[in-house]
Amino acid sequence: MPEPSLSIPIIDQANGLSKSPSRTLSMSMSPPTNFKSPASWDSSSFSLTRKQTGAFAKQLKPFREQDIKILLLENVNQTGQKILRDQGYQVEAQKTSLPEDQLIEKIRDVHVIGIRSKTKLTAKVLSQAKNLIAIGCFCIGTNQVDLQYAAQHGIAVFNSPFSNSRSVAELVIGEIITLARQLGDRSMEMHQGTWNKVSTKCWEIRGKTLGIIGYGHIGSQLSVLAEAMGMSVIYYDVVNLMAMGTSRQVPNLESFLGSADFITCHVPELPETTNMIGADQLALMKEGSYLINASRGHVVDIPALISAMRTGHIAGAALDVYPSEPGGNGDYFNKELNNWAEDLRSLKNIILTPHIGGSTEEAQSAIGIEVADALVRYTNDGVTLGAVNMPEVTLRSLTMDEPDHVRVIYIHQNVPGVLRKVNEILGDHNVDKQMSDSRGDMAYLMADISSVKEEEIKDLYQSLESLKSRIMTRVLY
Repeated sequence: MPEPSLSIPIIDQANGLSKSPSRTLSMSMSPPTNFKSPASWDSSSFSLTRKQTGAFAKQLKPFREQDIKILLLENVNQTGQKILRDQGYQVEAQKTSLPEDQLIEKIRDVHVIGIRSKTKLTAKVLSQAKNLIAIGCFCIGTNQVDLQYAAQHGIAVFNSPFSNSRSVAELVIGEIITLARQLGDRSMEMHQGTWNKVSTKCWEIRGKTLGIIGYGHIGSQLSVLAEAMGMSVIYYDVVNLMAMGTSRQVPNLESFLGSADFITCHVPELPETTNMIGADQLALMKEGSYLINASRGHVVDIPALISAMRTGHIAGAALDVYPSEPGGNGDYFNKELNNWAEDLRSLKNIILTPHIGGSTEEAQSAIGIEVADALVRYTNDGVTLGAVNMPEVTLRSLTMDEPDHVRVIYIHQNVPGVLRKVNEILGDHNVDKQMSDSRGDMAYLMADISSVKEEEIKDLYQSLESLKSRIMTRVLY
């Protein structure tokens, strides 16, 4: 058997092998039906020549890196791009999202796609992705992806749930002060040449009460920052959570709303959170209080907010997210996008920002690193740590002292009898380690087997592919 790092079954037509576009061989890292061992390799074509011996980690890349196609949309940070390019993958990066028809055309032959919040990966789009094995959401949310469809077709989805928490929390602190002092209006007046020095209804935030809806990673960080500035903090969450500092949890939303001077939303987009703050909830808020939404666009009923601000019941608001958002930068925030946009823009003491809560250099760099690293681990080693739609399964890395080892990944329907059939196939070899876990109606099995001859890999792969429970099979070595 050749050196482990050079056991690369998929090469181009010139070398006598073809790549199948079918879903059965959906990834160019499993042997095609006409697999044969190459007689020789041009070492200049590969970056994986491994000459050292000993317990070094063995890179499981049974493909030419340049055959792996990755599409990055929406201006993914350069740190993430570099990590993927350094692997030798083909990386195409675009600054904007794509219309559905163009997205379908682009996604047909890519193995990995990276997106942010604007790109919608629906079942219709994903059904055209014949080689896709992973999706990287370079953001917090994953509601823009049909997670169930992806899982049912063996496509792992990764995100970065924590990396921009500090950036969002700091933005909210800035907005609280800006609203309390009416800084937005004063700044706009000065830009227009108007000097308007007033103190009426301008407040310090010290001693005021901040109400946080959703006490997760952002909400809890915000809680600490607000207390450091002299605010009292209460929070509402559907589960009981440990309070940070001297903050306290309020058991029901109704009493919570009437107790805070500033209310800020940090919840995911769910059916339960759609219009969570509507006309009835706004009416329960304190007279002259302030509302901030940096979570999801459907959480606040914006026409109801406009009405509450026109009456003066709500003294100010800051919105960073909207029910409909443009796919790119430009003069798009108008009534064609949202029919209430002009009414919203006409209000006093309102801060409108274009979904920039996590848009800092620090956050985007951290997100790029976290998601790109997860994509590399999954592509190269099959590790699902951090996946949002699959069980989290990992095995220790193989080493260069294990040259005849193969890693088998079998994504399958979660039905009885699968492990017995899989182990019958693996039974001719020594199973050194194995881990399996399930999530809903799908399961993920990873096994490292030894004493595998190169000519046996094709039969091993095809035997697993023939099982009725198969969703996706990958063989890495």
